[in-house]
Amino acid sequence: MRYVALLAVVAVVTLAGWMSSDSIRDPVGSGARATATVVRVTDGDTVVLSGLGRSRLIGIDTPEVYGRPGCFGREASAFTKHLLQPGDRVRYRVGREPRDRYQRSLIFLWLDDGRFVNELLLNGGYAVPLTIPPNDDYAARFNTLASRAEQRRKGLWSRSTCDGNRDAPA
Repeated sequence: MRYVALLAVVAVVTLAGWMSSDSIRDPVGSGARATATVVRVTDGDTVVLSGLGRSRLIGIDTPEVYGRPGCFGREASAFTKHLLQPGDRVRYRVGREPRDRYQRSLIFLWLDDGRFVNELLLNGGYAVPLTIPPNDDYAARFNTLASRAEQRRKGLWSRSTCDGNRDAPA
């Protein structure tokens, strides 16, 4: 019985350490099964990949940069452009619903070193969760990361930027 309790404690501590890490890695069994090359970054949550075309990151939403720009939109776009340079190799997995109404591919995206781009944007306060079933594989994790970014007042949650109002004018 003590052995089972000890295992449970070790599992919780390990999971807590993994979840609090700023270096979010591809979890075992994520299903990232295809590779592509970054052609360009359109904005914070939209990229163009070789062989796939315009692609929208699943489960997140960054403030707008075009039309009516939202607060912290330019910063979110710049962060994504910093992460994803043209020519970089990336891994992705297309969602269960493969396209949105604009015919963009819906994807989960990992850098070649294993960091999960969708999560990096949430962790840094550059995005908020956007859960649209059936593409809700990581919804709980995304919500947790966004809550932590808000608690730490990072990115769009900072009082010096948007104070959580990403729809405020840029």
